[in-house]
Amino acid sequence: MSESGRAASRTAVLVCQGRAVADGKAAPGRFADPVAVRLLRIAERTSVDEVRGSTPPEGWQARTAYERVRACAEVVVPRTVAIDDALGARVTGQLVILGAGLDTRAWRLPGLAQTDVWEVDHPASQQDKRARLGEAVEAVRGPDEGDLPVGELPTIARSVRFTPVDFAVDDLGMALDAARHDPSAPTTWLWEGVVPYLTRDEVRATVAALAARTVPGSALVVNYQAPSVKAAAGMLLTRVLGGSVTSGEPWRSLWRPQQMAALLAEHGLRVVSDDTLLALAHSLGSPARRRASLQSGRVAVAERH
Repeated sequence: MSESGRAASRTAVLVCQGRAVADGKAAPGRFADPVAVRLLRIAERTSVDEVRGSTPPEGWQARTAYERVRACAEVVVPRTVAIDDALGARVTGQLVILGAGLDTRAWRLPGLAQTDVWEVDHPASQQDKRARLGEAVEAVRGPDEGDLPVGELPTIARSVRFTPVDFAVDDLGMALDAARHDPSAPTTWLWEGVVPYLTRDEVRATVAALAARTVPGSALVVNYQAPSVKAAAGMLLTRVLGGSVTSGEPWRSLWRPQQMAALLAEHGLRVVSDDTLLALAHSLGSPARRRASLQSGRVAVAERH
């Protein structure tokens, strides 16, 4: 729990579990995340091991956790591949990840070797992630390496600058200034798994703030949710049951593609692609079910010329 009283995001843990499940099993040659499991604590790895081994547990609570992690793995694979591909095609010296959660790209993408990465997130989630990075170093030490200095998991990216921001109250531009982001240089912005949890006003304010620091040659990769009766019903059921670790993190805004494109265009960003996760899953040859979250989830790429 942070000083503000807010706990670290549990959705971030679920997404990390999904990536850990899929590593080495889904979309071979296109998806891999060997770092994800290192950021999970022992209790969080139980469902991961069960799903990877196709061994559903007994009891409805354990089985619910199992199905939740399994479903998340189906969603994060196409989402991750689409985003990684977009980032690989738009490498700049600056990558800002908004709502980074337990993102692992700075630790696993070779294409970021000459890139400075800013991980922007709520202070509570950022504190939790940094603790996990330290624990990951301890976990991968050999029996004869006890005298190694305690630190964080080494990155592939040139640097990682942790930038605490509460999107509901903090000024994104001021926080990035303090973290030495250069608004005069091209920046690639990544906004994954965050938009639905913000109000429409918070989304608009964030787009305005990042656009003010976006020069020609920059790009935004944004993951958002379009309206879906089935997806909304599923989220409501999760909240009613109350047993989900993410039940306290409801969706607050959904966007149709035309609405998202119009919002970005207002700030000089032109959408060049916008695909559903289901279409992306099919492009990978994935036998994904027609989950509502795959049909309503989208990844859009916008550029400033």
